[in-house]
Amino acid sequence: MTVMPEPAPTLKELLAFYLEAGVDCALGDEPIDRLAEVDAVPAVVPAAAATRPVLQNPLRPAPPPMPAVPRSEITVAPETAIASAREAARTAPTLEALRSLLETFDGCALKHTATKLVFADGNPEARVMFVGEAPGRDEDIEGLPFVGRSGKLLDRMIAAIGLDRRSAYITNVIPWRPPGNRTPTPQETQVCLPFIQRQIELVNPDVLVTLGNPSTQALLSTREGIMRTRGKWFDYDTGTRSIRAIATFHPAYLLRSPSYKKMTWLDLRAIAKALQATTT
Repeated sequence: MTVMPEPAPTLKELLAFYLEAGVDCALGDEPIDRLAEVDAVPAVVPAAAATRPVLQNPLRPAPPPMPAVPRSEITVAPETAIASAREAARTAPTLEALRSLLETFDGCALKHTATKLVFADGNPEARVMFVGEAPGRDEDIEGLPFVGRSGKLLDRMIAAIGLDRRSAYITNVIPWRPPGNRTPTPQETQVCLPFIQRQIELVNPDVLVTLGNPSTQALLSTREGIMRTRGKWFDYDTGTRSIRAIATFHPAYLLRSPSYKKMTWLDLRAIAKALQATTT
C-alpha cells in the first residue's frame, strides 16, 4: 500500500494557523534562533589537535554562522531594573519628562518587542484617571491607549456620565504591548509600577479608576478578585495626598461578558457622584 504524503499547507492555511496560535505581527524582518548561546566560552582544544588542519566535507556546505541576540534584547537583572525604574520615575518633574524617561528606559524587555510606547491619552489636568493593564495590537500601532474595540466601549462608558477624552486621563500600568497580547509577567509589572505610580502623582486626579483585575491588584494593593473589589472605594496614597479610588470591569471583559455591564453602570454612577461631590 502506497502512503501518499500530505500536501504542503497553503499560505492561507499557514496564516490561519499562526493567527489561532496568537501570532498577529512579526517582531523582525529575519528569524532569530533564541536558543543559540551568546558569547559562548570556546572549548579548550588539545595542542595536538590544534595543529591538525580541519578538513571540510566538500559534499556538505559549511553551516552559516549563528546570529547573536541583539544587545538591545538582553535585559538587566530584575532587581536592578526595578531599582533603576524607581530612581528614574522619582526624578521626573513633569509628565513630559516621565514620557522621555520611558522612551530611553531599557529595563523592561517588552520595549524591544513593541512597536511604540503607549504613554497616555486625554487631559493631563483631568479630575478622573482611568488605568488599564497593558496595550493591545491597535494601541501598539497607534501609540495611544484604548483605541481598539475595548477603547470604543470605554468611550461610550464615560460618555454615559458626561465625560470624554478631553475631560478624562487614560493610561495603562504597562506602557508596552506584550507579544501576542499575553498577560504581563509579575516581573514586568513590578518594573513598570514606579512609572505609573509617578504618573498618577503628577496627574493628581480627584478620582482614580482601575479597569480590570491586574491594574486593581497592582495599584490598590489587594489580592482579591475584581468581583469582590469592583464598586468599592479605596484610598490611594501618593505620599503627599490620598486619592479616592474605585475598581470596575475592564471594557475587554465586558465585550466577552456583556451581562456585567449593569454592574459597571452602577460603578460609573458612583464615579459621577464622587466627582460631583468634590466640586461642591
